[in-house]
Amino acid sequence: MRILIVEDEADMARLIGKRLEKAGYACDHVGNLADAVEALRQFPYRLTLLDRRLPDGDGVEALPALRELRPGLRIMMVTALDAPRERVEGLDAGADDYLVKPFDGEELMARVRARLRSPSGSRLPEVTAGALSFDPSDQQFRVAENPMKLHKREFALLESLILRIDRVVARSILMEEVYGFDDIVSPGALDTLVSRLRKRLESADARVEIHLVRGRGYLLSEASA
Repeated sequence: MRILIVEDEADMARLIGKRLEKAGYACDHVGNLADAVEALRQFPYRLTLLDRRLPDGDGVEALPALRELRPGLRIMMVTALDAPRERVEGLDAGADDYLVKPFDGEELMARVRARLRSPSGSRLPEVTAGALSFDPSDQQFRVAENPMKLHKREFALLESLILRIDRVVARSILMEEVYGFDDIVSPGALDTLVSRLRKRLESADARVEIHLVRGRGYLLSEASA
């Protein structure tokens, strides 16, 4: 799952990014609205964390344009502007949430999880394959009810595959959902990552298989008996 951080304070962006990446999310950071628009045109973000005071404008004023650019995008304002009037402005302009700086890291993550649930606010259904299960609401993989530890990119890759279980996922989609736009990615990086993830799944006895579909991409399915 990919999240865009729109924040002109580099230290704050790093702090937020570390929190999100530790929880398994893929993150990109831009420092102004123009770069945010360009990023949203290129990548399938599920959530944007948007500051208000940006070098090229107020994040609140950009909300309608961002929503038009990517319908269904969740947007959380993360800003130091904390007056009741300013909060109302943000929510009335279309923000899904409004978090005031400074904030507690656990509260940030709880709000992120809440925003990434279905529009009705209900928990998304758990996905299972073999002995492997994934709960999209709490971003947790388990094998036979035991939590499975994965590196950030392994997590993003497995999430992309299990949410499309038994369907071929194009290489281009996997690249978009696994790697940030600042990442330097070698030509064989995705294949190496798939190989590493296969070994982890086999070691955990997850009873699933990742298949290469030549010329198209990869597919996750339950292991054959």
